[in-house]
Amino acid sequence: MSSTFFIPAVNMLGIGCIDQAIESLCKYGLRKALIVTDAGLAKAGVASRIAGLLVEQGIDSVIFDGARPNPTIANVEQGLALLKAQQCDFVISLGGGSPHDCAKGIALCASNGGHISDYEGVDRSTRPQLPLVAINTTAGTASEMTRFCIITDEARHVKMAIIDRNVTPILSVNDPQMMAGMPPALTAATGMDALTHAVEAYVSTAATPITDACALKAIALIAGNLQQAVAQGDDLQARENMAYAQFLAGMAFNNASLGYVHAMAHQLGGFYDLPHGVCNAVLLPHVQRFNAPVSAARLTDVAHTMGADIRGLSPEAGAQAAVQAIAELAANVGIPAGLASLGVQEADIPTLAANALKDACGLTNPRPADQAQIEAIFRAAL
Repeated sequence: MSSTFFIPAVNMLGIGCIDQAIESLCKYGLRKALIVTDAGLAKAGVASRIAGLLVEQGIDSVIFDGARPNPTIANVEQGLALLKAQQCDFVISLGGGSPHDCAKGIALCASNGGHISDYEGVDRSTRPQLPLVAINTTAGTASEMTRFCIITDEARHVKMAIIDRNVTPILSVNDPQMMAGMPPALTAATGMDALTHAVEAYVSTAATPITDACALKAIALIAGNLQQAVAQGDDLQARENMAYAQFLAGMAFNNASLGYVHAMAHQLGGFYDLPHGVCNAVLLPHVQRFNAPVSAARLTDVAHTMGADIRGLSPEAGAQAAVQAIAELAANVGIPAGLASLGVQEADIPTLAANALKDACGLTNPRPADQAQIEAIFRAAL
């Protein structure tokens, strides 16, 4: 079976790399950036700092701080209108997954025309997006380096999964110093998001030896560093390890894709406007329990990588050890125990399940499910 490996052409990681990254933009011949971020980073002055660094390189910019936590079609259209009005020739995304996804939608529509909903699905665009430089401030989504773009359709109350090689940034930047200010709850949620990426990629039907290596290393780094990063946010070593972990997990799922955790979490985000990483964290052990009959050996690898003692265990018992290890890590970093505490209603489960089965992320889940089975997973996670 053939496979294709997607990754940005240039990726900078490590403490202090933001200055090097901005300096490198001179080589691209770019003139004016639309900096896509959220209101919090704009208010904190982070966006202005990036704008100042750009000025030092002779590059102008304008800030769009309208990326919501679950970016919407309206956010994309607002940013696109500003980009056109200001005649920007490239886009910088600054933040976590939400600004990155919003920026991808803007850059894709800027070069391809049409409406962002035209590109829902896999490789629906025909032209590369405007050049996109993705500067990460969280350690979880890996959206700064993937071909995934998730945009909420508010009219349908669903998250659109856009999986397109043309939304891959030209440059990704992961400087742990820019992540040190993340509060504990956000650190926990984004870290569990990265774990979900790695685990789903490892059990995916599209996994390859390359994605396996990335996924397992990411799992090991997360298991060894997430609790410390949550407890001591100024521990730059833990932050750097988490930055590498989420990037490796991104390399894994960018090429092996994902599974039902994401297909289901997207519906929770679109329907209730819930935080994506928290939804993933709650669903992950339940989906892997469902997958265990066909993925026992791989889940046993996950258990071992997370530090569980699997000596003498059958593959079935090893899979359950993985489920337990995932649930324990989530609890230790303060993830809610179930979806009910997030406001999810049992009456909505049939609709959520039906929409989850339409999500492209579910196509590579190792065990196919029907409507009743997805509903059962949702109910177990309540």
